[in-house]
Amino acid sequence: MTTIDRPLEMLRPAMVRFGEGTIGVLAEWIAEKGIRRPFIVSDAFNATRTDLLKISGATEFSKVMPEPDLTNLEDAVAAAEKAEPDAIIGFGGGSAMDLAKLVAVMVGSGKVLSDISGPHRAPPRKVALIQIPTTAGTGSEVGTRALITDPKTMNKVATESRHMLADLAIVDPGLTITVPAAITAATGVDAMAHCVEAFTSKRSHPIIDTYALEGTKLVGKFLARAVKDGSDVEARAGLSLAAFYGGVCLGPVNTTAGHAVSYPLGTRHKIAHGIANALIFPHVLAINFDAVPEKTKLVCAALGFAADTREEVFAGAYAFCKGLGLDMTLSGHGVPESDLSAMAEEAHAIRRLLDFNPKDLSVTDILAIYKAAY
Repeated sequence: MTTIDRPLEMLRPAMVRFGEGTIGVLAEWIAEKGIRRPFIVSDAFNATRTDLLKISGATEFSKVMPEPDLTNLEDAVAAAEKAEPDAIIGFGGGSAMDLAKLVAVMVGSGKVLSDISGPHRAPPRKVALIQIPTTAGTGSEVGTRALITDPKTMNKVATESRHMLADLAIVDPGLTITVPAAITAATGVDAMAHCVEAFTSKRSHPIIDTYALEGTKLVGKFLARAVKDGSDVEARAGLSLAAFYGGVCLGPVNTTAGHAVSYPLGTRHKIAHGIANALIFPHVLAINFDAVPEKTKLVCAALGFAADTREEVFAGAYAFCKGLGLDMTLSGHGVPESDLSAMAEEAHAIRRLLDFNPKDLSVTDILAIYKAAY
C-alpha cells in the first residue's frame, strides 16, 4: 500500500462523453475534425449495428475474436493498411477496443507487435482514435494498455503506451441494453475485479482507491438488477460507470493475482474473460484477507455483505457471483483437471501482476485455488 505523497500519473482521453444517447455526438465530432476515412474495429455482432454510429465513408474490420490473438491483430492491421484510414474506431467490448488501440499505433508504422510490446515502445499515432464500449466490463475505453494472446506461448502480451489513449471515448449505456444476462454478469464481475484488485494492490494509491471503491459499490448496487432486467437503464448506466472507474484504476495501478490466475482459463481454454475472473475472484479475495483485512471488509460491504474472517469473505463473494447465475466451477466450463498444474505454473510466471498482490502466492497456492474452484 502506498501513501498519499507518492507521485502518480493519471491519463485520460482528451474528451469523454458519458450518458444515454451520447453516441449521437460521434458524427459531429468526426465532421469537426475533418475525418473522411474512419476504420471501424468490431466483432461480428456489433458489425451488424454500425448504423448506430451514423457516420459515412467508413470501412470495417468485423472479425475481432474473444481473447484476440496475434493472427487476429495482424489481419486487422492488414485491413487498416489497405483502407488508409485517418481514424480508428473501437466499437465493441474490450477485445475490439484493445485491437483498435494497437491498430491505431501500428498502421502506417511498419512495425509488428514484438517491436512495440511492453511499456512505452509504441510509436506516435498518425490517426485519430475513438473508443465506444458496447459492454460494461473492461474499461478499455479509458486506458493505455492492450492485451494480445501469443498463440505459440499461450500467454497474453501486454502493450502500454500513452499513444494508445483515445482522443474521444463515448460511453453510452444504451448500447449495452441488448447484452444478454450471462454476459452482463461476466463483464460486471470483470469491472469489479479491476476495482478490487487495484484497491488491494501493493501499488494502491489514495487517488485510485476512491475510484476503486466507488466502482465496487456501483457493481454491488446495480449488477444483479441489470442481470435480472436488461432494460433497466439506471442499472446499465451504473455498470457503465463502474467499468469506466475500473479502467481508471488499470493505468496507474493495474490488477494483481485475480487476473493472473484467471488468464490461463482464457488463453488455454477460451473461457470468456469475465467468467474466468468470476471463477477466481472469491478465492483470491479470501486468500488476501489476512494481508489487507480492512480493505477486504470494505469490498465485502460494497458488495452487500459483512465478513470478519477469511471463510466469511469467501462465502459472501462466492454467493455474490453465484447469485448472478454463473456456473462457479472450472469443471463446468470444460477445464480438464489434468491441466491444473500447468495452469498454475503459467499463472505464477505472470510477475507483472503477481508481484503486486498483497500476499505472495506460490505455485502451490495457485494450484490450490484451481483445485478449490474445480
